[in-house]
Amino acid sequence: MKRDIGAGMGIWGSGYNGWKEPTIGPRTMTMHSHVVVLYTRQECHLCDVAEQMLIEHGLRPTIVDIDADPLLRARFDTCVPVVEIDGKIRFRGRVNAVLLRRIIRRD
Repeated sequence: MKRDIGAGMGIWGSGYNGWKEPTIGPRTMTMHSHVVVLYTRQECHLCDVAEQMLIEHGLRPTIVDIDADPLLRARFDTCVPVVEIDGKIRFRGRVNAVLLRRIIRRD
């Protein structure tokens, strides 16, 4: 059936044209899947705190013990924990929760 727009059946007319008002529902946020590496060592309290904070923010870090690799030990010996997100080192020593939220929300 052909509609006659001039007879009030189009989008500017008074007839129903199939348009439905958008409904407002809960916001959904798609999370970017970040690649997170936590460089750590045994008996490091700050490393445990950093891991817990990453997990609380929905991240699943890969844990790397720097003492198992002489090159990593030389690189990060005095600054663990070190957090690398998407290939970039973001934190050394302590993880700042505010900055972490900003980093993971950026897509």
